[in-house]
Amino acid sequence: MTAPRITRRTLVASAAALAAAPAPLLARPSPGSAAAPVVGRYTGLAEQGVLAFKGIRYGRAARFARAVAEPWAGPPVKAQAFAPICPQRGLDSERQAEDCRFLNLWTPEANPAARRAVMVYFHGGAYTTGSVTDPLTHGARLAGSGDVVVVSVNHRLNALGYAWLKPFGATYADSGNLGQLDLILALQWVRDHIARFGGDPARVMVFGQSGGGAKIATLMAMPAARGLFHSAATMSGQQVQASGPMHAWARTQALMAAVKLAPGDVEGLRNLPIERLVDGLAATDPVMGSGPLYFGPVLDMTNLPRHPFWPDAAPQSVSVPMILGNTREETRAFLDPRGPRLKGLDWSNLAERVGREVKIDLDPQWMIDQYRARQPDWTAEQIYYAATTAGRSWPGQVIEADARARAGAEATWVYQLERPSPVDPLRGAAHTDDIPYVFGTLDAPGSFSGTDDKARALSKTMMAAFTGLAKTGRPGSGDRAADWRPYTVPTRATMVFGEETRMEDDPRGWQRKLWATAPYVQPGT
Repeated sequence: MTAPRITRRTLVASAAALAAAPAPLLARPSPGSAAAPVVGRYTGLAEQGVLAFKGIRYGRAARFARAVAEPWAGPPVKAQAFAPICPQRGLDSERQAEDCRFLNLWTPEANPAARRAVMVYFHGGAYTTGSVTDPLTHGARLAGSGDVVVVSVNHRLNALGYAWLKPFGATYADSGNLGQLDLILALQWVRDHIARFGGDPARVMVFGQSGGGAKIATLMAMPAARGLFHSAATMSGQQVQASGPMHAWARTQALMAAVKLAPGDVEGLRNLPIERLVDGLAATDPVMGSGPLYFGPVLDMTNLPRHPFWPDAAPQSVSVPMILGNTREETRAFLDPRGPRLKGLDWSNLAERVGREVKIDLDPQWMIDQYRARQPDWTAEQIYYAATTAGRSWPGQVIEADARARAGAEATWVYQLERPSPVDPLRGAAHTDDIPYVFGTLDAPGSFSGTDDKARALSKTMMAAFTGLAKTGRPGSGDRAADWRPYTVPTRATMVFGEETRMEDDPRGWQRKLWATAPYVQPGT
């Protein structure tokens, strides 16, 4: 994953790779043509002015086994609809199946000579839920407006992708990180085949929101991912530490108990009906003591031989140009201002309620006193969301950005989204709200961006920043994005995306310092 800046050498290598790539079996029709586009054995469709190929299989695997690549040659495939997603608790309206290793792509033209930069998206939902079938992350507008090839990937999640079974023997040596290995297999597919769809295998950027960003941070410490991507962007998603194997084993044992299997019955787990396995995910997490079972990448010392950003940034990732972002009020998305957590909130119970949510062990009342002294005009609700964001959702991103800066990663840029939703006045700038700006899906179901002139202008700026990173190894070309200063310590230059876009040094710096008084514990590890 050593990823130099885009240079003449990498462009020459890219051209050579494209020249060696076989031509499509059938010439590409124009997007406006009545004929469906065909590349190799895959028949796609025209969609919003670009070509779309959906449900392309990149691998196959038995339960708890490492996936193997899908051959390029084979029978014809109608790649015009999304394939099933990984089984999970939720998203019941989506088709779900263990056979879920599929990707989707959107391209302005399936011409091997086009050599467009490639943007590969990994979805959020921690490592437990989620899918790239969400309309917010459909790639047609990003591909068309950004002049890039967009790829989105589904993979194994929860226990199917991250249960730690190595104590049962060498057969399960790759367990604990199978979901990550699926993503690596998808990136290998991109390396080997994306030229046929007009993409440049020497300019591959990975980007992801929430859990998708965490998956990227983890890949940056996995040797098998080295060289498969050349730039990265994480959006409110980070992975400072992985799960330790003892904690991971405790979770596997809790799952087996929940589905009424004996502690050593791995064959029973391997053959368990998927409905029962998914039901078992609701068991109480034995490490966190609450909530459903957490499954995520495991420090197995082979596929993942070190923590991604502890005690420092993984050396293999330092040369990869990277954007790291957050939203100013992350927790308004999942601590509902209209829900029970906020009902009856006042100064008498604020400290106790904040204490339930944060991941840094400090006296909650002391923290509230610091906030009130610093911001005497803030309401209890304002402090609640500021503190839960700064003490829960934001610290991992700060740790990662600081670690890169201290390691000399000059190609590091940080942003903060602060534009409040014009659709929901109680939402502010919350978790996931940057997605539609980057994808250009302002009017998609689930978007809180609105479609007014300011929303469209911000989308243009953020899209230019992300596609600029994919194309050249640095953000920008549009509006203020070209002025985005790299992140260094102690300056901590940050691009603030709001009603007006601006650079600001160390925004919310007093909160950052306050919560740095004690160590941050990565949720789930």
